[in-house]
Amino acid sequence: MKEKKLGLPSIIATGVGLIVATSCLLSIGQGSAAIGTPFIITMVIACVFNILTALSICELNALMPNLTGGMAQYTLACFGPFVSIVITVGGYLTCQTIMGSSEAAMFGNTLSSVFTSVSIPGWVFSIALIAILAVLNLFGVDMFAKIQNIVAYGLIGSLIILGIAGMLKLGTGEVVEQETVISSSPSDIFSLLGLAFFLFIGVEFIVPISSQVENARRKVPVGMVISLLVILVMQIFMVLGFSNYTPWDELGASTIPHVLYGNLLYGKFGTAWMTIISLLAVISTLNTAMFSISQICSGMAKINLMPSFFMKRNKFGTPYIGLLLVAVIMVIINATGLSTSDQITFLILTGCTFWIFSYIILHCDVLALRKRLPKAPRTFKLPLGPVIPIIGIIGNAFMIYNIDPSWDVKKKIYSIFLIVLAVLAVYAVFWTKLVIKRPLFKSYTIKEVMAMESDLYQISHNPRLAKKLRLNAKPEVVSVSADTNTGTRPEQ
Repeated sequence: MKEKKLGLPSIIATGVGLIVATSCLLSIGQGSAAIGTPFIITMVIACVFNILTALSICELNALMPNLTGGMAQYTLACFGPFVSIVITVGGYLTCQTIMGSSEAAMFGNTLSSVFTSVSIPGWVFSIALIAILAVLNLFGVDMFAKIQNIVAYGLIGSLIILGIAGMLKLGTGEVVEQETVISSSPSDIFSLLGLAFFLFIGVEFIVPISSQVENARRKVPVGMVISLLVILVMQIFMVLGFSNYTPWDELGASTIPHVLYGNLLYGKFGTAWMTIISLLAVISTLNTAMFSISQICSGMAKINLMPSFFMKRNKFGTPYIGLLLVAVIMVIINATGLSTSDQITFLILTGCTFWIFSYIILHCDVLALRKRLPKAPRTFKLPLGPVIPIIGIIGNAFMIYNIDPSWDVKKKIYSIFLIVLAVLAVYAVFWTKLVIKRPLFKSYTIKEVMAMESDLYQISHNPRLAKKLRLNAKPEVVSVSADTNTGTRPEQ
């Protein structure tokens, strides 16, 4: 039976699904309330920098296609295992688990506020949603795609419709007479770049599923850029809609600005619609996070940067250990109430700092491989030589500097960032020196990294482990040499 593949609609749904979250809807409201419609300029700048990052990822994926570990494998081929472990574990696994937990908590809080007659704590709703999505994702990529396509397109379509309705003043509510521009100062516009960056973060999660995409080399770059542009257009409509129906001071004070906007736009009907949108956003974000993180864990295990049991798959081909682990951590965080504290926004911004830093490393990966392998065949290559990656590095560093308008908040974020970096550095040294016994900063050859992605590589290097993990080698896969130093493959 032919394995089902993901198409361009599923790629776009994955990109949109992870990025558009309820916390993003909150961020749009906060940014708009701070400076008014000029926040659109801030969003455009942040979107451009994220597109540059997406393009760098596309070149890396063209040179090293179908890698489930994504950034971990790119960085391994450029800067060695130490940097790869620190960036991937800190910038993705830890950060995304925390953000996913906060999304689930916001979902629970929303339902608790809607169903006031039912005395069920919000965390119960949150845990129930996490459990349902975890079980559904165990059924593999086809189930993931079905959920993601329905949810993501329903989400983005609804937000575009409500945004256009507000922009064109088609609502049943009262149109607000207010200044659309609160501040057009460049310093105010730039100071919100960190907040705006969060609105577009995560498009690279398309890469871990690229091995399950039909014609990935063409569709993955197109899907990444389209995802970001669709999100930008939707957010512009929302900001313009806010300006017509939502007083700026009320928008900034609300913890659920999108629900407030829906209510002022269409009354109870608008409130119900926005509540459904909140549900779709949470499902979309958690669904993408669970599936992609499990793929990343599996990919990192293949290159010996995480324990080998993360490669274990069920009969549907899902690397379920990583999936269940992420789900359990999210459940624990929600059960303890950590994700509902006032500090969650601060934690998300701290995670964003690590995420932006990982984007800087991605651009450095492109520059390193351009210098090391200038003539290697690439089906996608950035124009203008090193210009785009260098602009991306400068832009992302600028966003880290503007992660929050308050300098006191920034100092706290930077302090936590450095502490987390130090802890991950200790783990990386331990794992690299004592477990895999490789030099910390010696890069692997691309051939070796690519070979390690193959199930046959795992079988040829550790048949006992392969049997234990139930790795299913396919007859058509090219056999892999047992030479761990070169990672070369003999002819078919």
